[in-house]
Amino acid sequence: MKLFHTADIHFGVENYGKIDPKTGIHTRLLDFARNFEMIVARAIAENIDLLLFSGDAYKTAHPTPTQQKLLAQLMLKLQRAGIPVVIVVGNHDHPLSFGRAHALDVFSYLPVEGFYVFSKPDLIVVPTKSGPVQVVGIPWPMRNHVVAQDAHRLKNHAEIAAYIAERVGQIIQSFADQLDKKMPAVLAGHLTVSSGIFSGSEKCAIYGTDPILLPSQLALPGFDYVALGHLHRYQNLNKSGTPVVYAGSIERVDFGERKESKGFCSVTIEKCGDDKRQTAYSFVELPTRPMIQIEVFLDGVKDQTEQIIDAIKKHDINDAIVKIMYHIPEGKQDRVDLAVVLQVCAQAMYVVGILPIHKLVTRERRAALKVDMDYTTLLSRYIESKETLHARKALLIEKAITLQQELELQKLESEQG
Repeated sequence: MKLFHTADIHFGVENYGKIDPKTGIHTRLLDFARNFEMIVARAIAENIDLLLFSGDAYKTAHPTPTQQKLLAQLMLKLQRAGIPVVIVVGNHDHPLSFGRAHALDVFSYLPVEGFYVFSKPDLIVVPTKSGPVQVVGIPWPMRNHVVAQDAHRLKNHAEIAAYIAERVGQIIQSFADQLDKKMPAVLAGHLTVSSGIFSGSEKCAIYGTDPILLPSQLALPGFDYVALGHLHRYQNLNKSGTPVVYAGSIERVDFGERKESKGFCSVTIEKCGDDKRQTAYSFVELPTRPMIQIEVFLDGVKDQTEQIIDAIKKHDINDAIVKIMYHIPEGKQDRVDLAVVLQVCAQAMYVVGILPIHKLVTRERRAALKVDMDYTTLLSRYIESKETLHARKALLIEKAITLQQELELQKLESEQG
């Protein structure tokens, strides 16, 4: 049995782009749609058995008609090819208001077979070309449903998150206990796992405010594969047992993800005994829009604009999203010709910004002086506040006192006539 696992399509992410003159559609929406189209085309070419989509189809719960059209066109290609699609509702797909339809609800009501939408936890059996597969779907746990209950109304965020995580773990365990061991089974969820790493950082998910589950609560006996969505970095959180995998986003969302590979997972489940199966999977990288961040430390001698141009030429910026930051030496003025730099970046798809960074000037600590201090103490405090004068402190005080005495003597002589 062959499955594809993807998540976090995020149609509607339209930062760092422009309107495509050929289609009238934002270039970033086209980037995300192009990559999902590659997944769909490969799924059809390889005649896979099932596509697992683990949530966050859109950036918001209120997608535009254009975004909905692009997603529906690609999903229906899978349906026409006889490939069933499991869809788990993510946090970006869910409206906060009670009773409102979520962004993926339409796939539950289409008059066609092959779409299985999980808007609440459930266990279903999905027929495929290679036989039935059990799917446990766990959508994003909605906090507001818990807060609305009288028993939890006075709890703080941490207590509510802990309660939700405990209940979700219990629900997953309950479904795992119902699994038919003779039939392959997968868990698809839009969840936060404690050892998961956020994109663009080394920050573990445990530091967030989401309900946190442990890998051991997901990699339960009976599951052959755990397909997760929510964290944008591809990662396997259980390398020694049942794979607990975040497929990651299919395109870079922001510059924090500029160094990360994006793609989807191809999963194979093979029978190796009456009740035993073996799972293998691979990460399939997709061609993403390059995000190039160029940082230039100006030397204060050469022409500033030329230094930035030299740095740009070290990168292939063709059709890329580019951000340039240049550090101005202390005491120097910003003399960069932005028009010339933009002209050099003409082959880039989009220039986010050409941003100057000024070094903060360290202010000298002021001496703590008081009006009731004597002259010698005032001098001593002032000299101590000037690091360059420390070595000559005694000499300077001596000379200053001598000068003061001479002034006082001159004043006295002048008064006496």
